[in-house]
Amino acid sequence: MSTRNNDDKARAARDYHALPTPGKLTVEPSKPCNTQHELSLAYTPGVAVPVRDIAEDPAAAYRYTTKANLVAVITDGSAVLGLGNVGPLAGKPVMEGKAVLFKRFANIDVFDIEVAADSTEAFIDTVANIAPTFGGINLEDIAAPACFVIENRLRERLDIPVFHDDQHGTAIIVAAAMLNALELQRKALANANIVCLGAGAAAMASVRLLLRLGANPQHVFMIDRAGVIHSRRDTLPAHKREFARDTERRTLADACDGADVLLGLSGPDLVSAKMLKSMAPRPVVFALSNPVPEVAPEAAHAARNDLIMATGRSDYPNQVNNVLGFPFIFRGALDVHASTINVEMELAAVHALAELTRQPVPTEVLEAYGLESLEFGPDYIIPKPFDARLIDVVPPAVARAAIDTGVARAGYPAHYPAAI
Repeated sequence: MSTRNNDDKARAARDYHALPTPGKLTVEPSKPCNTQHELSLAYTPGVAVPVRDIAEDPAAAYRYTTKANLVAVITDGSAVLGLGNVGPLAGKPVMEGKAVLFKRFANIDVFDIEVAADSTEAFIDTVANIAPTFGGINLEDIAAPACFVIENRLRERLDIPVFHDDQHGTAIIVAAAMLNALELQRKALANANIVCLGAGAAAMASVRLLLRLGANPQHVFMIDRAGVIHSRRDTLPAHKREFARDTERRTLADACDGADVLLGLSGPDLVSAKMLKSMAPRPVVFALSNPVPEVAPEAAHAARNDLIMATGRSDYPNQVNNVLGFPFIFRGALDVHASTINVEMELAAVHALAELTRQPVPTEVLEAYGLESLEFGPDYIIPKPFDARLIDVVPPAVARAAIDTGVARAGYPAHYPAAI
């Protein structure tokens, strides 16, 4: 039965992507082109007018072209989902899927770009050279440590937002959920002992954002394949050195002893019941490895009846899902023509998401998920992806932060709430 179910799911996935036409995206004109006059406006000679305007003032591109609402989702295919380095072409279905989410949740148009580059430098040059087309760049599924170099270099070179969602998108949702979980557990982030199982792009970005929110760096222990990242390790890559701690703890089990938070961004089935039982009272456990978490929720709750748990899966409460972040963050950034997405904009998104969770849940959300009730508590620490209020809450917060920090090139949109 299990084999048949798997075959049926694989067939459904193939049919979804192949029928009735291959892929998940189309390009359609947004202006009529049915008469000779309309043709003359769409192309020559009428098109020369906005061309001259843009040549004189590059900001006019936001008024006359799709740049104002167009994001590039770009990969080299080196770290696609849990499948590893499958290459740029095999990564295309994922990039198209990301584009669908941008459009569905924030009405942002996307070109998916799959780059076959023989070096990090070549990838950077390729993205930089095509950047004038877009209002923002979403980097996706690029392996560490190259992803850090790529994002940093592109941010230096470009005057549009460059956002590696695997890093910052994950970090924003983790942080929002973490603030709410700690509040429910009657704990302060500044005092929390935090164990981060994993030392990849998402883990590093999540820890950095938690530190910006007030976590004590001496209370944060990061675990990689060799154990606790500590200051006396002989060989430590440069990108991990900021997370090294002066500690006698060496193993995951050592780190879990007395911990308030276990943040898993690593791999399946790495956390035992014994480790959970050694944690402090009222712990927070985020087991975000997908599809198999670091510890199954059933096992975690069997080991502890006082924990709050989140996973990356939709079939358990508290799904940490990046779709809560990137569409709405880019929406806010694009609407004010931001030159970057800075930490202040990320923090604004964190607080907006955390606060929205504490508001009464509309009937429409309950109906979308087949629920009779839902309220802020151990099984609801982060909004649901199909909560229509996200588009009204997150983009305005991000846009306001962009304006306040001087990276916006347009004013606060008139259709946004005045109170933000």
